[in-house]
Amino acid sequence: MRSEPPGPQHEWLDGDAGPVVRPYTLTGGRVRSAVDGFDLVAFVLAGPAGAAGADPHLPPEHRRLVELAHRPVPVAELAAELDLAVGVVRVLLGDLLARGLVAVHEPPAAHLPHDDILKAVVSGLRAL
Repeated sequence: MRSEPPGPQHEWLDGDAGPVVRPYTLTGGRVRSAVDGFDLVAFVLAGPAGAAGADPHLPPEHRRLVELAHRPVPVAELAAELDLAVGVVRVLLGDLLARGLVAVHEPPAAHLPHDDILKAVVSGLRAL
């Protein structure tokens, strides 16, 4: 027979929940990356050091990011795959970038249409 551990029990946690780790513990309390923020559609690719195999001394989330980046993958997809907030993933990617384990490729700046074109489109939509 299994006995319950002493102390208050949380009804909203069950055995399948596993350990609950707050996002700020993953980033060491940091909210900004050491590198300027990455665009959500920026592609991440494991660098030569990361492709050879992640450092076993890295935290599990960092190792998983390197594993997922064996092919070019957007920052947003990494956040979804790890089920972490994008801000947390950006901080972790900044750590990996500083160690040379990943490379981040920003998308080229898109050529935005002229303001007159946008105003004409809005006017046309309002006329519908």
